Amino acid sequence: MVPPRLVRRLVFAPLLIALAVVVVVLTPLLLLVGLVASRGRHRVLRLTVVAVAGLALETAAVLVSLALWITGNGSRRERYYALCGWFLARLYGVSTRAFRLVVEVQEPLNASSDRPVIVLSRHAGPGDSFLIVHFLLNVYGRRPRIVLKAALQLDPALDAVLGRLPNAFVPGSGAPREQAVTEIERLAAGLGSGDAMLIFPEGGNFTPRRRVRAIRRLRRQGQRAEAERARKMANVLPPHVAGTLAAMEAAPTTDVIFVAHTGVDDLMSVGDVWRAIPMRQPLRARWWRVPYEEIPVEDRERWLYDWWKTIDAWIAENRPVAPEQPA
Repeated sequence: MVPPRLVRRLVFAPLLIALAVVVVVLTPLLLLVGLVASRGRHRVLRLTVVAVAGLALETAAVLVSLALWITGNGSRRERYYALCGWFLARLYGVSTRAFRLVVEVQEPLNASSDRPVIVLSRHAGPGDSFLIVHFLLNVYGRRPRIVLKAALQLDPALDAVLGRLPNAFVPGSGAPREQAVTEIERLAAGLGSGDAMLIFPEGGNFTPRRRVRAIRRLRRQGQRAEAERARKMANVLPPHVAGTLAAMEAAPTTDVIFVAHTGVDDLMSVGDVWRAIPMRQPLRARWWRVPYEEIPVEDRERWLYDWWKTIDAWIAENRPVAPEQPA
C-alpha cells in the first residue's frame, strides 16, 4: 500500500532533502573514497558520481515543484514538463559520461508528425524507462503520459513531478486488473496532438525466470495458443494485452510506436551492473511507427503478438557481443 499523498509530501520529501544536505556536505569525502577504492575501471568513483548527481537532481526537482506550488503555478503542466525534461537531460548526460554508455537509436518512421501516439516498449535492463521518456520529451518534443506502478510514488521526485502531470499510477499485480485498465483508458482518452502515451505491456523487466513464469500462467489460464507463441519468443515476456487494447480503443485515431532495445538487458543483478561498468557495448534501440489507418480492427491480440515476435527477432539479431572484461 502506498501512503496517502499528504504523508508522502510531509515525510518522504523532507527526508530526501535532509539526505541531500548530508550528501552534499560529505561529497568531497565520498569522491575521495571512490577514487581511492577504484582501480583500473574506477567503478566506485563512477557510481558515486552518478548517485550524488542523481540525488542532487531529485532534490532540485522536489524544491522546484514546491516553489511552483507556492507561487500558484502548480497547475501549469508545461512547467512540469519542462522540469521533467531538464531533470532527464542532465541525468542522461551524467550517466552516459560516467558509465561511457553509447546509445544508438534507429528513428521511428514519420517522426516529424504531430499525431498523438501510443508507445509500446519492451522492458529490460536498468534505466530503460528513463531513456525512453528522455527521448520522447527531449529529442522528439513529445508530452509523455506514462503508465507507472503505484509504488513509484514512494520516490519524492517522481511523486512531485509526475504526479502533477497526466500519468497513471496503477496498482501492482495483486490488485484487480480492471483498476489498471480503467486508468489506462482514462489516460488514453485525453491524448491530443503532440502527446505520447508510454506503456510497457510486459508489466516488468525481462528475466528468463519471469518468462517461464509468464508462459506457465498463460497455460494455467487456458490460453494455450498465447503460451505457445510466448514459448517461441526467447528475448521478451508475453505482453499483457488488456491494457494495451483498452488504450487503442479509447484513442482510435492514434498511431502506435513499438520500441525494441538491447544492450543492457543482460544486467539483471547488482553484480551484473558492477561488472559491466564502464559499458563496453552500446545500447541499441529500434522504433517502428504504425499509422492508425494500418492497425487492424479485428484480432488485435494476434497483431500485438506478431509485433512482439518482430521485437524478439530484432533483439536476437542486434544484441551486441560483450567483450571480455577484467574482474
